[in-house]
Amino acid sequence: MRRHLISLAVASTLTLLGVASTPVFASQTGALKIVQAQQTPTQLPRTVKPVHYAVAIIPNAADASFSGQVTISIEVLKSTGSITLNAADLTIRSVQLTSEHDKVSVNASAIKFNDEIQTATFDFAHPIAKGHYTLTIAYAGIIGSQANGLFHVDYSNAQGPQRALYTQFENSDARRFIPCWDEPNYKASFALQAIVPANQMAVSNMPVASSVNLADSLKLVQFETTPKMSSYLLFFGMGDFERATDSVDGTEVGVITQRGALSQAAFPLASSTQILHYYNDYFGVRFPLPKLDNIAAPGGSQFFSAMENWGAIFTFENAMLLDPTISTQNDRQISFITEAHEMAHQWFGDLVTMTWWDDLWLNEGFASWMENHSTQQLHPEWNTSLGIVDVHQSAMRPDSLTTSHPIVQHIETVEQASQAFDEITYQKGESVIHMLENYVGSDAWRDGVRLYMQQHAYGNTRSDDLWHAIEQAGSRPISAIAHDFTLQAGIPLIKVAEASCSNGQTTVELTQSEFSRDHMEKKSLTWQVPVTAQIVGQAEPVKVLVSGGKATLHLPACGTLLVNAGQNGYFRTLYAPNQFKLLAGHFAQLAPIDQLGLLADTWSLGLAGQQPMADTLNLARSTPLDADPQVWANVTGMYNSINRLYRADPSGQQRFNQFAISQLTPVMKKIGWNAVASDTSATINLREQLIQTLSQLGDAATISEARRRFDAQASDPAAFPVELRKVIMSVIALHADEATWDRLHAAAQSEKSPMIRDQMYYLISSSADPALARRALELALTAEPGATNSAGMLDQVAHLYPDTTFDFALAHLPQVEKFIDSTSASRYMPRLAEGSADTAMVAKLNSYAKAHIPASAMGSARTALATIHYQINVRTRRLPEIDSWLAAQH
Repeated sequence: MRRHLISLAVASTLTLLGVASTPVFASQTGALKIVQAQQTPTQLPRTVKPVHYAVAIIPNAADASFSGQVTISIEVLKSTGSITLNAADLTIRSVQLTSEHDKVSVNASAIKFNDEIQTATFDFAHPIAKGHYTLTIAYAGIIGSQANGLFHVDYSNAQGPQRALYTQFENSDARRFIPCWDEPNYKASFALQAIVPANQMAVSNMPVASSVNLADSLKLVQFETTPKMSSYLLFFGMGDFERATDSVDGTEVGVITQRGALSQAAFPLASSTQILHYYNDYFGVRFPLPKLDNIAAPGGSQFFSAMENWGAIFTFENAMLLDPTISTQNDRQISFITEAHEMAHQWFGDLVTMTWWDDLWLNEGFASWMENHSTQQLHPEWNTSLGIVDVHQSAMRPDSLTTSHPIVQHIETVEQASQAFDEITYQKGESVIHMLENYVGSDAWRDGVRLYMQQHAYGNTRSDDLWHAIEQAGSRPISAIAHDFTLQAGIPLIKVAEASCSNGQTTVELTQSEFSRDHMEKKSLTWQVPVTAQIVGQAEPVKVLVSGGKATLHLPACGTLLVNAGQNGYFRTLYAPNQFKLLAGHFAQLAPIDQLGLLADTWSLGLAGQQPMADTLNLARSTPLDADPQVWANVTGMYNSINRLYRADPSGQQRFNQFAISQLTPVMKKIGWNAVASDTSATINLREQLIQTLSQLGDAATISEARRRFDAQASDPAAFPVELRKVIMSVIALHADEATWDRLHAAAQSEKSPMIRDQMYYLISSSADPALARRALELALTAEPGATNSAGMLDQVAHLYPDTTFDFALAHLPQVEKFIDSTSASRYMPRLAEGSADTAMVAKLNSYAKAHIPASAMGSARTALATIHYQINVRTRRLPEIDSWLAAQH
């Protein structure tokens, strides 16, 4: 599953500031190592396991309901008087058990529901002996408006009003579609059939085996049987769709869209064939299903943007399709990366699945690593390898708080499993994989992954199974290092002493402590940390393993020392003052990735009070005009983060923003508003970010030019080119007066493209005018934006007005709760509050959490509260440092 995506500019700004740009859902505190359980976790009795599901459903889209029957081939492992499985929001009409031995059938004597743990128990009059049976259940369910279980998306296009149906089951919502053993370790095969309108397309994990027309303009569609898989990977979709196909390595690859949008699928279809061919080779196991579809849907979710259903990847349109009238280079990269992530899951997650949600990172961390690995291989011109620094920072933001949790964490409940989809699971998981691959070498790592796939295909694993396969394939030992980084929370801090040079060799002592943003006095944990160091300008780096909290580095040259060269390690680096001064003096000579790493470490250490803020401000000011565009993107994000810090101090904000504008204007002048043939993808993305950030800083020239171009679009199309339409519109929306806001609102109402229409409603939720922000909040509660957009609109307003948005949502809680999908129930309100730096928010969020969030699901609220406390501390202690630095520049 790929989490909700936001623009590059917004993401870098929020990550630098330490505000969540995607939901943060820590589910346990503490930083002690945990031992992985050897027994497979379960919330269900271990008396019965499913072997095969034959599912027949009849959806009634108009009434938002469906009826179904499932016949489950089961194995009773020990004698029992009842059978318990998962069910939620289902009405069970009958239950019959048939022995495969003597074909005798009995009906359940009682049906009992436990709504708290979402189970149904079927009692039988006599004990059921060990053996094989079929369990036939007739039932009915609801079709929801949010992305849980079977849900509908309403939209309008050239064909008129439409209602399409889709399913979303991860992590624990297959139970809303069929009564089932809805846990990842209970793998089984599935045969699905559905009665659907004859003029609509039905799609599932496998190809259609048969389609028979029935009376009343209906048809019966039977799909081929799936391989053995976990229940959360089952998919069903139905609507007025179109499909484009290609073929690679014997697999039919398809993209399915709403009718009329297929022309926007050319790039993702071509990407799918590229990625699938690459993965077939990398994993050493060919994709085992006969087809692989990417299904694009209008709408959105607070929880995710795409889902890896085996053979039927579901993706919201704005994360995959490219509209030629508005899509940007950033959109193109997001489309590719989203597909690369979900297609990696076809192996890591689908073919081989974690045993329990404790090891969710095996799915998500690896897919996150693979998305960037494959993107760099297949699109080297995008130079996405520099993005590993942003990945580290995204993970370190929550991992440096006391509310963090280990990558491998103990999960007990459905809500805790939902909260596990966070930066620790995704970005820290990716960071650790990146570090370990660099430590053992890319060939040894790939060989180990191939062995892991061969050993565990169609099965379930724990993290140690991966480490053992890597080592078994011939790599150096990694289990001890992997355990340090996956079984305890937190970030190593490598302190670099003053170096000495003798006889042409540099010697320096390294010591390891722990980086924390909110608990500086805590006793440091210890890690075995692979460290790569280099003398700037020398070709060969030196590697050392910091163990027991210290190591000595010997480098075969004298000069300026760079630690974490290449930024492969997951740690922060704090240099002794003279060492830092030397390195800062050579900043322009560093490789771009190391410039990014040094900026990121210095910024975070400065905010935490472990290094002077002047160090990072001086580095940013010394960035050469011809630095890599991604380095300037980092500096741009840093300046916008400081702008946000000054929100409660308008005069201080104005002083800083004048300085930031003076630093960014030459960069903007250099690359210009208009694209040129020599632009790289990074330059194109930087142009968009600079326009947006200069606008947010209040640069009159940028705002004026955006308005000129917006007003000239009818008479001068060149003024409003495709690649700038989104960012120009964002400037207009941010600085809109009432008349302009009304104009944008009218444009959203009349927009015919569902994808652009969705984006327009988010756009009008981004106004800096508090009165217009309030109007957006009120509009979100109406039916107009669409049920899957309302929660996102509130979230958008919260970027600028977290306190106002939280108060509004609290005052309208019954209405807001209708827009929140169940997987976001305990996280949504804390996320709205998380951007606050107001002490009053602490009490309000605490009060809300105690009243509305179960004690076992408080991780998200605790993380939000820790973040708010941290932001209050930063504003109180760091802004005076920035003020002093600014004063010294004149």
